[in-house]
Amino acid sequence: MTRLGVASATALALGLLAVPIAANASSKTPMIRAIGAENQYANVLSQIGGKYVSVTSILKNPTTDPHTFEASPSVAEAVSGAQLIVQNGLGYDGFMNDIEAASPNPARKVIVVQHVLDLPDSTPNPHLWYSPTTMPKVAAAMAQDLSSLDPIHRAYFEQNLTAFDVSMQPWLSAIASFKSKHAGTPVVVTEPVADYLLQAMGATILTPFVFQADIMNGVDPSPEDITLEQGYLSAHQVKVFCYNQQVVDALTSSLIQSARTAHVPVVGVYETMPTPGYNYQRWMLAEVKAIKAAVLHHRSTEKL
Repeated sequence: MTRLGVASATALALGLLAVPIAANASSKTPMIRAIGAENQYANVLSQIGGKYVSVTSILKNPTTDPHTFEASPSVAEAVSGAQLIVQNGLGYDGFMNDIEAASPNPARKVIVVQHVLDLPDSTPNPHLWYSPTTMPKVAAAMAQDLSSLDPIHRAYFEQNLTAFDVSMQPWLSAIASFKSKHAGTPVVVTEPVADYLLQAMGATILTPFVFQADIMNGVDPSPEDITLEQGYLSAHQVKVFCYNQQVVDALTSSLIQSARTAHVPVVGVYETMPTPGYNYQRWMLAEVKAIKAAVLHHRSTEKL
């Protein structure tokens, strides 16, 4: 059984309750009630919807493993009243499907990022928001569905979409700049959290994917793969070690220590957007800057 199906009885205590992102409309038009299953999607929803949309985030705690989430009654209530939902798919937030099925609403619009990107269920890495090509397509789908729900404000949503696309340029430029100068940079990781970003930056990920998948799914990696990973660090064959900052167990801690001993810079990457202080664009740009600082200046960034 993967962590995607593991229940967490402590979800309430961990601060994973649905929390409003934006609810400040001045118009008499009723606000659209929308949900982003992960706070990065909720954040982009709030950017596109602006003052005409009240957005709720379900997974928002950057210190908690999203794979262990189990929805609470308050989350179910929020979902039942939502007019628009954005969720990742690929089993990452499968709990949303169960809640939506329990409160069917034919008028409710559901954007599944996996489907927006036309990805098969067999896609091994569910961390789709780290790909620089993902969120512009998702934002466009958001603007389209918001316009369908509130046609009067279509021009407003489209204007916000244009502004969002422009605001993505610093991140995209930072990726392109790194790739043009440092393509082939060898890195190791614990999980495939930032793999899409690392690949876009032109980095070479030496960690076998089977090792990454084992860690992601809560399975003990083989001794051979652990030895291989530790060998890359101890022999200083990589420029940076990236680990899931939200999931640190005994093995991850051991690898972090191995990296420190070998003077390999360590970068913590996040599954959900760190708050406060970030929107989606600034978060992604911060991750690129942390990786760049590790490669160019030998500086670790374990926490944003």
